[in-house]
Amino acid sequence: MTTEEMIPMDKLAKIYLKIRTRVQLLTQEYEKEKAGLESQKAEIANAMRDQMKALGSKSVKTEYGTVMLGVKTRYSTQDWDAFKDFCISNNTIDLLERRIAQRNMAKWLEDNPEDVPPGLNADSEYEITVRKPS
Repeated sequence: MTTEEMIPMDKLAKIYLKIRTRVQLLTQEYEKEKAGLESQKAEIANAMRDQMKALGSKSVKTEYGTVMLGVKTRYSTQDWDAFKDFCISNNTIDLLERRIAQRNMAKWLEDNPEDVPPGLNADSEYEITVRKPS
């Protein structure tokens, strides 16, 4: 591409910011409508739960689908250091999710460039950031 064929950078930046602003607006509109629908859905789920508990039923077949009542348990910790120590001392590292802390790994590699963990993959790509003038 020759310099004559290139679109001026200021024009590209202007278009980029205009698109980003529109995406932000659409996202806000979407999030607002989604929140309203999620709230309605939660109210209906609560009504179905209450009815099923009152009926003592675990499932109810309807013309539109089977409604089922189940128990979902979520686990968390207030003391990550103690939980990590527990996992290490009980050899239960599989109690943790398989995910690398991105910032911590970047810092580790910066501080220890010769000590790369086995099996580590890194995918880097160029990224454009456009800031509005202040």
